[in-house]
Amino acid sequence: MIDGLTFAALSGAFLGVDWTTWKVVGWLGNICFFTRFAVQWYATERRQQVVVPSAFWWLSLTGCLCLLSYACFETRNAIFIFANAFSWIPYMRNLVIHHRSRRAARSCACGLRSPVHAIYCAQCGAKLPE
Repeated sequence: MIDGLTFAALSGAFLGVDWTTWKVVGWLGNICFFTRFAVQWYATERRQQVVVPSAFWWLSLTGCLCLLSYACFETRNAIFIFANAFSWIPYMRNLVIHHRSRRAARSCACGLRSPVHAIYCAQCGAKLPE
């Protein structure tokens, strides 16, 4: 007699879903979108101020592209495709801005890197070099 798990593995169904490669891609996109909020929440709690780390934007971009791929190749649903077709643009733009600001950041003697427009270090209060 075949148990339920063995039958599910042999039939390609698990949790009532007939798994295909594109369904896995779609689920990975959903997982990325969910995980980005956990990353942002952790970063905010750690700094005790609202922070949006670059990992948030990478997870957003990955999730968007996975869902767009799923929509194009699996569902072929025009509404779902259009909903994901352009959302990658602000994610890319935010990654570019984040990269530029990290590169232009100013270092303090205490080791903290501050934004280019900062005058004083947020950690030790020392005046930043020009």
